[in-house]
Amino acid sequence: MKPVINLNADLGESFGAWDIGNDAALLALIGSANLACGFHAGDPLVMRRTLRLAREAGVGIGAHPAFPDLQGFGRRPMSLPADELEAILLYQMAALAGMARAEGLAMAHVKPHGALSNMACKDPALAATVVRAIQAFDPGLILLAPACSELVHAGQAAGLRVVQEIFADRAYLDDGNLVPRSRPDAMIHGAEAALAHVTAMLAEQALISVNGVRLPTPIGSICVHGDSPEAVATAALLRDGLTRQGYRLVSLERL
Repeated sequence: MKPVINLNADLGESFGAWDIGNDAALLALIGSANLACGFHAGDPLVMRRTLRLAREAGVGIGAHPAFPDLQGFGRRPMSLPADELEAILLYQMAALAGMARAEGLAMAHVKPHGALSNMACKDPALAATVVRAIQAFDPGLILLAPACSELVHAGQAAGLRVVQEIFADRAYLDDGNLVPRSRPDAMIHGAEAALAHVTAMLAEQALISVNGVRLPTPIGSICVHGDSPEAVATAALLRDGLTRQGYRLVSLERL
């Protein structure tokens, strides 16, 4: 049997009159979509339209909750009391799950966005808050979390089903965290470079840092950021390249 892998993308990030990404094209290539819930991007109409596109494409859907930071696209660090953050996350998950139900879909997973994810990857207390919110909403949901992170540890400790992901278009520090976007080497540019980056990590089942440090980890999913201008080309080449390498691409629920 072919090994299975999931390809996911962050979608539904348009807002009002502003269009971000090519969701329809990406949905033809991926197995799971992480949909913005209105706090860093997205709005009710965008959410509903994206859910309908996902249904037509047969793609699994999940919530992509964030800090309340529309102006900063959810990429600015925030410090919030744990009970407030938990409520903010519950609000976003409930919004997407309700929209999904209206479209005949079931939300399968949760993937924190941006600064929330980056901070929770390093901070055990913040990671525990994120996990508590998911458990409170639906302990059957999959937590899609960056490999080798505190989010992974918190989810596993709480008994959630955790799928560890790597990023096709982002570089890694030696500790397994992402290279900050402020650095010129933060991004992997070009579809060919992204495929080589992913292939190397899958072959070794490890994160590979910019300095060549290897951090062993199981890898269940690969993320392409939907707001990148290279997203569609990258996802297409990844899908083709992984298929040629013998992988079968599936949704998170089917891993």
